[in-house]
Amino acid sequence: MEWILLGVIFLGIIFILLPLVKVFKGSVSALSAKRRLVLHIALFTTFFFALAVASPLIFAAEFGDPGVAESGLFYQAAAFGYLGAAISTGCSALGAGIAVAAAAPAAIGAISENPKNLGKSLIFVALGEGVAIYGLLISILILNNIPTIS
Repeated sequence: MEWILLGVIFLGIIFILLPLVKVFKGSVSALSAKRRLVLHIALFTTFFFALAVASPLIFAAEFGDPGVAESGLFYQAAAFGYLGAAISTGCSALGAGIAVAAAAPAAIGAISENPKNLGKSLIFVALGEGVAIYGLLISILILNNIPTIS
């Protein structure tokens, strides 16, 4: 049964990477690259959720014990917890980067015109940085609530 799981994972990786081959070669237009990227994200999401649903069933079938299905669900819950922590940190850092990329040049321009705007400008840049800290805090809270095997 472990070969089935490894085969499914390998096949999923191949299907996820297939649309991006021409993008990496540089032989597609920008519109085609966007379509391929959307297809890539859709395939990854579909494959991830299909694997997440099927993994407890594969573990239960492998050992022939209904109690193992519960431990498969335990590992599935832990995996989703780690994924949630990673998504919260990554998306908040991405949002903070976008906010700082917009606020910092404007702040530098305002300071160069009038040095008295330094305090006001830095507040807006710091607010953008705060978004990343909030995402990190949420991921720490998620990681503290992931159950462990004792």
